[in-house]
Amino acid sequence: MSVRPKLTLERKFDAPPEDVWDLWTTKDGIESWMGPDGFTVSVSELDVRPGGALVYAMTAVGLDQVEYMTKAGMPLVNVQKVRFTEVEPPRRLVYKDLADFVPGVEPYEVETIVEMHPTDGGTHLVLSFDAMHDDNWTEMSRLGRESELRKLEELLASRS
Repeated sequence: MSVRPKLTLERKFDAPPEDVWDLWTTKDGIESWMGPDGFTVSVSELDVRPGGALVYAMTAVGLDQVEYMTKAGMPLVNVQKVRFTEVEPPRRLVYKDLADFVPGVEPYEVETIVEMHPTDGGTHLVLSFDAMHDDNWTEMSRLGRESELRKLEELLASRS
């Protein structure tokens, strides 16, 4: 697969980078917000270091999501495998995950770059990630990431 463009989303959180980092790099943190609306995440392996892995099951639990996955011929539970390539606490996290869940499409890697910049009283987060193999899947990926960031923002706000 050729090089795909990156998409970028940005958010400002009223929490220090260390708090945001913890939610990206701990089992409890990841399970508390990761996954788009209508999905839950259960971490089975986590080794946050270059070359380390994150393995988690993402399960469709929302009615709309279950219906979509069923109609698309996709399983309701997908095991995701992530390989960390850069780990610079609490500022930068880079990882690649395997997109091996799309029916009829050869598996391929998607790179994600998470940058956390301190601001007065908070964190400016920049999330960049590879486009998927086509426009429809890229849009679904963008919507999923937007949903995750909203959940992350709500979680951080509830802690303050």
